[in-house]
Amino acid sequence: MNAAREYGATTPPSGLLIDLIEAQAARVPEAVAVIAGGTTSSYRELDRQANRIAHRLIELGAAADVPVGVCLPRGRDLPAALLGVWKAGAAYLPLDTALPVQRLEYMLEDSGAPVLICLSQSSAPIPPGYRGTVLALDDDRAAVEALPSTAPDRATDPEQLAYLMYTSGSTGTPKGVMVRQRALANLVCSLLDDAGAGRGGTWLASTSVSFDISGVEMYVPLASGGRMVVASDAEAKDPAALLRLMDAHEVTDVQATPSGWRLLLASGFDRPAVRALVGGEALPTGLARELRGRVAGLTNVYGPTETTIWSTFWEVPGEVEQVLLGGPLARTQTHVLDTSGRPVPDGGAGELHLGGEGLARGYAGRPGLTAERFVPDPFGAPGSRLYRTGDLVRQSSGYAIEFISRVDDQVKIRGYRIELGEIQARLTEFPDVRDAVVTVRESGEGDKRLIAYLVPVPGRRPDVAALRAHLAATLPDYMIPPTFMAISRIPLNTSGKVDYRALPQPGRITRRPAGHSRSA
Repeated sequence: MNAAREYGATTPPSGLLIDLIEAQAARVPEAVAVIAGGTTSSYRELDRQANRIAHRLIELGAAADVPVGVCLPRGRDLPAALLGVWKAGAAYLPLDTALPVQRLEYMLEDSGAPVLICLSQSSAPIPPGYRGTVLALDDDRAAVEALPSTAPDRATDPEQLAYLMYTSGSTGTPKGVMVRQRALANLVCSLLDDAGAGRGGTWLASTSVSFDISGVEMYVPLASGGRMVVASDAEAKDPAALLRLMDAHEVTDVQATPSGWRLLLASGFDRPAVRALVGGEALPTGLARELRGRVAGLTNVYGPTETTIWSTFWEVPGEVEQVLLGGPLARTQTHVLDTSGRPVPDGGAGELHLGGEGLARGYAGRPGLTAERFVPDPFGAPGSRLYRTGDLVRQSSGYAIEFISRVDDQVKIRGYRIELGEIQARLTEFPDVRDAVVTVRESGEGDKRLIAYLVPVPGRRPDVAALRAHLAATLPDYMIPPTFMAISRIPLNTSGKVDYRALPQPGRITRRPAGHSRSA
């Protein structure tokens, strides 16, 4: 059985999320919109600052479907800059200040972003190879403040890009997903109307802007007259600090990955008034039971970047026997298909395909990959498409879908989507490594860790500290395996593919100090 939902959400007539946020600025101009670093911004202040940034971006050549890089620390400037990009009619390219310089440089070059918004005093250096225009909000603050605080004229089409989000790539380089304005507006409205997200609530915003789920934490409150509480870079890494932030500002809505929720629970999270969203990784039943007992309500959400953050939702009941992905959000279709593209019967397993309003335009500059993953929809109108998620699921009666596993080597660690091939490509660039394979081991508590198996160059012994430094130059920390194991060869099965079952099992998987490795 396949499912579609075409009701529920009231998407703004223009299909633009910025219209909803501007409407709140007109409705409740003095209400607090953003809390960050001990300061607050009202809806009027946020709107005016975003307008000034938009005017400056237009002067610098911002235009439709042109990505503008935004590399800012977590604070009050960040939401104003993102909204300013939209008010200028452009799309934003989110860049986490903690990413390696080489990775930032690659994304700026690959996207062709002509403008980069940053702070000159930030700890994140401007990539030395960047040749575009830099708008430093601290150095240029006086010039920006002198610009009009009214919104510039814009004629944004809802099919234009809202943002360009880079995800891990199986070929060894990240790929940019082009997300449309209409898709993002549909997602936010559906979460508000259908999935129990807090309308007018106070949301904790603690997720990296380079992780697409951060959009929920920012835009659900701003589109509904609520407030976002921005955790600083340091607070976002400290569960105890996040709990203090929740209590200080009476946070009503919190979103985190299962890994993030484990950390919060271990730090004493127990907030019966909080509404919770969990997604980004498979939700273990035991964690669902524990978390459900400590919150007002718990929603399990699922979706890839290519279908705009979340595509399905399931309200976790008080007594959890089995965790499900649930049913589709509004204007979203779910199809569980076999290898021949035919729907599976109830109870059958197949690859989940997603269709509807949430589909991204595709991958920037990669038409071949776009055609491979975004396929014609045989069940829809002419020209419609489905996204092949690569997730093996079981179709239950009604809307209910159960996640089984991945059908490829893409995994999620702490909610971040990772192509193991990208890590392997970087490992084999190291002079002392002849071959490598990366896999995931899971503890009994559902904690996932990357394990890198290395085949050294004959007569060489890779230095782990140097190898970690090599990886850290191009990969974010969540893609650096905590454990390395040296093996003589990579085992293959009868089909000539890696025989993962034959790889040696490490002992107790722990994070070891740099410079030390475990050997087979």
